[in-house]
Amino acid sequence: MKILFTFFIPSGGVETLNRMRSRVLRKHGVEAHLLYNQAGTGLQNISDVPVFITSSDEELRALVNQQQYDAAIATSDFIMAYRLRQAGFTKPILFEGQGFGMWKDAYLTVLEAEPFIRRFTNGILMPPTTHLAELFDLLCPNAPRYVIPNMIDLSRFPKLDVPPPANPIIAWIGRLEPNKNWSEFLFICYGLLQHKPDLQIRMYTDESLAAPGERSAFYGLVEQLNLAGNLHTLNSVPNDQMSYHYSLIAASGGMVISTSKMEGFGYAVGEAMACRCPVLSTDSDGVRAFIIPDVTGTFYPLGDVASAIEKALRLMEDRTLREQLTEAGYRHLETHLSPDVYAVSLIQTLQSLGG
Repeated sequence: MKILFTFFIPSGGVETLNRMRSRVLRKHGVEAHLLYNQAGTGLQNISDVPVFITSSDEELRALVNQQQYDAAIATSDFIMAYRLRQAGFTKPILFEGQGFGMWKDAYLTVLEAEPFIRRFTNGILMPPTTHLAELFDLLCPNAPRYVIPNMIDLSRFPKLDVPPPANPIIAWIGRLEPNKNWSEFLFICYGLLQHKPDLQIRMYTDESLAAPGERSAFYGLVEQLNLAGNLHTLNSVPNDQMSYHYSLIAASGGMVISTSKMEGFGYAVGEAMACRCPVLSTDSDGVRAFIIPDVTGTFYPLGDVASAIEKALRLMEDRTLREQLTEAGYRHLETHLSPDVYAVSLIQTLQSLGG
């Protein structure tokens, strides 16, 4: 079997998912290729999977004719389903919903996607994320749905033995855009600095994907809160280096904080937990795949900065709690987000559709 995975740009969680699932599918005898409409910084992470970059319908037709794929999975890009059919592709296509941002944006995306899903695909592929299920129930009630939990390749995110830094590190990973809620993170850091003035703040981002106006607003708030002396921004860190960074954060006695309003999955949270790094997060829906409250990680209410500060301080100061959460988190990933289980489920789904 040969599968084509498509997305807009190689970046973020979908790039991570595409790369990881392509590797595990290979172990199960399936060849996977990646197609992106445009280049992105995530290309630096891809070394062992065939990848194509084009937005040309003519080149798409040539690719489909040459490669003779048995199935295609179009992530978020519902127009790609139409383009594949126009290119002469007759095999199964699944529209994949991994996350569409905040509720309003997600609603409008699925509303626009519905006629394309109905006419040009064989159904919807998605993780068991509540708000996605609700949207598809509401707007695509008749579309066949295939629900497969996403995967984390723990072998790619080992906990490394690194010297502990002198001061705790609080980290945030994501794009500078409203749904990722970076401003709330900065306010949390401001409050934590009142208790721990030597705290180090690290923000891992891809500045090329910042929403319009967000970068200037970000630096304006950093200046207003006087965070520049403690803040380090790291741009487009290669994914294979993130194990080091998560391990360093964990060794420092710090944590990763996720402030997102809505997530379809939230790979940064899962990657951190794989490296046994504590996580404090909003309940942004998709992260429930990783976080069982106060068992594998810690939630704080969205917008409640005081609660986030209180819980972050406890995570930094209670060593026993840190160890309990991180060990339970690792075991949860191992048990519930297995790459091999994902690969078998996806292969069986596509075979049932004639792929």
